[in-house]
Parts: sequence; structure tokens; C-alpha cells
Amino acid sequence: MTAFLVTGIRSVDLVVPDVAAAMAFYTDVWGLEPAGQNLLHATGDDHHVLALHHGPRAAIRSVTFRVADRPALDMIANRATAAGGKIISQAGPMPCPAGGTGLVIQDPQGRTLRFVTGDTRRSADPPRPDRPYRLSHVNINSRDTGATRDFFVDALGFRMTDRSKMMAFVRCNSDHHAVVIADAPVDGLNHVAFMMPGWEGVMLGAGRMVDHGHQIAWGVGRHGPGDNVFAYFTDPAGIVIEYTAEVLQVDDTYRVRGPADWTWPPGRTDHWGIAAPKSAALKQAQLAIPFEAQL
Repeated sequence: MTAFLVTGIRSVDLVVPDVAAAMAFYTDVWGLEPAGQNLLHATGDDHHVLALHHGPRAAIRSVTFRVADRPALDMIANRATAAGGKIISQAGPMPCPAGGTGLVIQDPQGRTLRFVTGDTRRSADPPRPDRPYRLSHVNINSRDTGATRDFFVDALGFRMTDRSKMMAFVRCNSDHHAVVIADAPVDGLNHVAFMMPGWEGVMLGAGRMVDHGHQIAWGVGRHGPGDNVFAYFTDPAGIVIEYTAEVLQVDDTYRVRGPADWTWPPGRTDHWGIAAPKSAALKQAQLAIPFEAQL
């Protein structure tokens, strides 16, 4: 198995106009728990999977990945700058409650990415089928999917797993994908996916959302690339979020497939054929969340 520089996705930092409302939604409805001021954890051992910040409009501030050790941070710094990235903060102590040693970079398209090692872990909770236990992936929009994919592969050490007509999938461990890069007219966030323990958890979580007045925006269904079960929603700030489960596990023998391998019969949008096409509102929401500019 390939030794990756990045070993997994840990957390995302989101900007929302009403932090209190977002905290209430993510705890009371989505299924996370408070991990400190404006921080939320899942049932797994990550200190937090979501950090909320106040701002005038919804945005994504950064994505945090975990790496194996300090030498991996130094290698990422060197490779990222060589590939056109920018160092925002050199490797050193991370000024956040999870601590650890971290590096902050900006990719050539202006997205802020954080890398950390030695951060605090929590004692995982007993499994709960209807609650997320970690992040699954982030899906980012790109006006140049090829360039973004190349940066993740060449600079950050990810591996390509699949390319559909609209998306490139890259991984940093045995999960089929940790980052998905979507062809789009804008650079920004498409959605954030939270991993559930199994397909029934996706259904139970979706049912809880519906009970609280949040209708399913797309799904429930099973994707092609990654083979994962999904249900999409929008949070109160308009950010698209996903419950997912059963992500395909792959190794170095996996054959990368192209757009011709990922086609559906007319009218179908998932493997099962039960998910209705995305609404115009969901498509608009998936293009509406920018990366916050870093000065």
C-alpha cells in the first residue's frame, strides 16, 4: 500500500452569519456534539470535525488534514511551494484547542489547507448508528479541475481513483476518496460529507432531518464512484452537507476509471435509480459557497 503524506481528513472551518443558530442545528438536528467554543465533534476520536466562525455570508475558511509526522509537513511545504502554492503559516504549534504541530498553505486557486500532526484525540464514544463518527470527504468546485487534481496529487501526495464526467476523485488512505474536485464555473465549496456507521444510519439521520423540517435535497441513493450511500441537505446558512456510508475501500490494485465507465441510463442519477435528479435550488447552493480570502 502506498505511504501517503496525508493520512486523512480531520475537520473543516466554516463561516456562517449566525453561529448560535448553526451550533444549535449541528447539535440538535445533524447529530454532532459541542467540543468547545464554536467547535463540534462526531462520535469518533477526532477532537472536532467542524469549527464555526462568524462572517457576513456563508463561506469555507479551510480544510484540515492529518499527516503522519513532522517530516511530512516539511515535505508538503516544499512540494506545495514548488507547485505554485503559498505558505500562510510555517510548520509550528497550532493555535487551536486541538493543538499539535501544523502547516497552513494556500493552493494556487486560493483555497486554504491545513495539515496537522500530534493533535489531541478524544476518547471515541460507543457507536451510534444515527450519528456521524467522522468526516468522509469534502467536495470542492474548481474552474480548472485538472490543475486542482494535479496539485493534490503532485504536491500533497494524494492518488487519483476515478474521473467521472464532472468530477475527479482523489484519496489519501484506503477510502475511495477524501477530496472530490467538481468541474464548476467558480472555485469554492460544493459540499461537506459526514460518515455514518452504515446505510441504515444514513436513513435514520435523514429521517431525523425530515422530522425537523429539513427535506432531502438529493437522495437517498448510492453513488457510482466510491459506491457510497448518500443523502444531501442544506444547513441553515445554505451550505450543502451530506450523510454518507459504505465508502468503497481500495488499494494500489484499484483501476482508475474514466467518464465512459460512469454513465447512467436516461433519467437516473445514482446506482439504485431511486434518487430524483438534483433540484435547481440544490445546484445553486452547491455553487454558492466561496473559500474565504486569506490576506
